Amino acid sequence: MSEITNSEIKKVTDFDVFQWANEIDEYKNNVSCELFLFNKNYTPFKVRYSDKLTASVKAMFMSEAISYVIKEADKGLEQREYEKSDGEDRVVYRTDLANVGRAETLIHLIEKEYKDIEYFNDGGSGSEFKKIKGIIAKFSYLGGDEGQKTFYIAKGIAASSALKGATSWELNGESFEPFAAEIAIKMPEDNQVAIVDKNVVIFNQSKFEALFQYDYKMQMLADAKAKELEEKYKLSFAEGLTLNGLLQDKKPLVKKLQDMDIKEEMSQKQLLDYCDEMQLDLMSDDDGSIIIMDDKDLTTFVNLINEDYYISPVNGKRYEIKSKKLLGEPEGEAPRG
Repeated sequence: MSEITNSEIKKVTDFDVFQWANEIDEYKNNVSCELFLFNKNYTPFKVRYSDKLTASVKAMFMSEAISYVIKEADKGLEQREYEKSDGEDRVVYRTDLANVGRAETLIHLIEKEYKDIEYFNDGGSGSEFKKIKGIIAKFSYLGGDEGQKTFYIAKGIAASSALKGATSWELNGESFEPFAAEIAIKMPEDNQVAIVDKNVVIFNQSKFEALFQYDYKMQMLADAKAKELEEKYKLSFAEGLTLNGLLQDKKPLVKKLQDMDIKEEMSQKQLLDYCDEMQLDLMSDDDGSIIIMDDKDLTTFVNLINEDYYISPVNGKRYEIKSKKLLGEPEGEAPRG
């Protein structure tokens, strides 16, 4: 992700959460809603709901969010860019949908691959529901002369929010009765994330980051380190892979790179010699480029740069060092170098 430039500021600030909330409030009685569950791989599943729940669905997903924005506007609520966030109170954050890869993929699947989306069916066991990460409501309405318009409200769901019918009882008045459903789900009531056009509206920063596994500051660091690595080393990636993309989900590797001065690390030849000495599987092509085929190769590459492999002079066995602590100079010896 790149920094926001002056030329992009107008585009970034065109979206106004207060204007959006007031528009939805105007059309709220003519809004239709469809629900999707999505799993930890961000694969969406269609899910039906009873007509008796229509009012509840709209209230829980749509009305709560727009009411919050409208009511809090007079109390100092502000809209700010997520990239400048600092955990402030009374702030709704916004970022581009293109910045949040998993959210963008989810919306793309719903909008472009709708016919291929299956209905969710747990079969009553609860095992499939344990894989579910969140729920997203798609709202549609006719916005005056602009025609059909849509927006989404997403919330995280914890596996612990499900109750199995086989092990749950209903308390009906003064008596317990058998639980009527196979599984019951307690829906989150708080406002978390809205997606409007190409904008992600963030009501709860920590829940947004957990829901879409997104951390702007970590991503910025990953992008910077990827640039440094590609400037120093010749790398070759399997089709469809990039260094930035591979680092996106690898916080431990990014944190390890954060502590390195890449320019001062070993050269390409030294790294490949070190790799051969440790008898590791990382390969290079004919022009000497280091081949990165997957996450395992990337981890080996970063570990090599950090000199995390070691052959014991005592038993001759190879080790991967998980944690290193630099020792001081032996007593009585002058510092080396």
